[in-house]
Amino acid sequence: MGQQPASLTITNARIFDGSSAELTEGDVHIVDGVIVDPGTVDDRGATTIDARGGTVVPGLIDAHCHAYGIGLDMVGIDSSPLSYVALKAARRLNNALRRGFTTVRDVAGGDPGLASALDEGLVAAPRYFYTGPALSQTGGHGDSRPGDRDLCVGHAHMTEVVDGVDAVRTAVRDRFRRGAHAIKIMTSGGVVSLTDPIRRPQYSVDEIRAITDEAARRGSYVAAHAYSPEAIEHSVVNGVRSIEHGNLLDEPTARLMAGHDAFLVPTLAAYDAMDRRGDALGLNPISKAKNREVLDSGKHAIELARGAGVRVGFGTDLMGDLEDDQLVGLRLQVEVLGVLDALRSATSVNAQLLGRDDLGRIGAGAAGDVLLFDGDPFADASLLWNEQGRTVIRAGAVV
Repeated sequence: MGQQPASLTITNARIFDGSSAELTEGDVHIVDGVIVDPGTVDDRGATTIDARGGTVVPGLIDAHCHAYGIGLDMVGIDSSPLSYVALKAARRLNNALRRGFTTVRDVAGGDPGLASALDEGLVAAPRYFYTGPALSQTGGHGDSRPGDRDLCVGHAHMTEVVDGVDAVRTAVRDRFRRGAHAIKIMTSGGVVSLTDPIRRPQYSVDEIRAITDEAARRGSYVAAHAYSPEAIEHSVVNGVRSIEHGNLLDEPTARLMAGHDAFLVPTLAAYDAMDRRGDALGLNPISKAKNREVLDSGKHAIELARGAGVRVGFGTDLMGDLEDDQLVGLRLQVEVLGVLDALRSATSVNAQLLGRDDLGRIGAGAAGDVLLFDGDPFADASLLWNEQGRTVIRAGAVV
């Protein structure tokens, strides 16, 4: 990211702190990458940005990102050398940062090598929280083999097929050994997988409980890919904390989620993008049919979750060339929640999901990750999904 300034001050700003509906007027001071109380700052020598007429919000968080998702062909990804996948992943992460996503949670992929390269600043990228390869049962969403082919897919860059209580325990322990932030499992069918019905729950109760038990004892949590009420219930009653997608959610299951304090991370951008662009990118006909099944229900699921008191985060789940629709996800979520709650989802709610009180907010002690818009997104929501007219600041450095 280049040399980080010791001190950066944004003056004359309208400030959304990540939670409050009331914007404040004032300055934001970042010293050594951390936001500090204005009363403790000597601005002499600080780099200054005049934000007059603009609005400052916390850096955005994409809680369902796939750095290694370099295409729509899962067999192609898992049969590619990791060096090639990682180089493309670095570019994808850099693009996300430049859009304003200063933090991402990678819920199917990532490893210590990529994380170390990002920490060392070899690539300008968001803060990176990864799960390692997601866990899938044989024939589940993470099993990329077509049903009519005998293939051996060995690399497991994004997903790994692991069956049985003892085997999943070992896999979870190894992911934490390798620095995973959390654990990702597949508990229902999916769009890009070809052999699994989308509504059917996956993994046994004993397997899920073994996974969530290991994560809880590590002080972490489990995120589950789940679409249907049956799969969501199967997940949350057995200890899963974060439901990914959840498009087919119904009202009783939303109440169940709220009772278990589970988050919903919708990924509206993925279905919209595959519906509009899938043909051009060669999306399999089976996947196109599955996508149509969940496309129209995603917004309704968010409404049900909010009505039940579920904390609703924000994710995108964009694979391959679809990554450039990342900001479209904000537009789709604004259409359901409005600007205020959509921004909360992509900032403070996602920070709660990550368990990081220094992210997703603007205030003393928070990370110096902010996004400066040239105008007011509360008055002109299109600023949120227009890549122009924004300044991205990561740890006090202008990207």
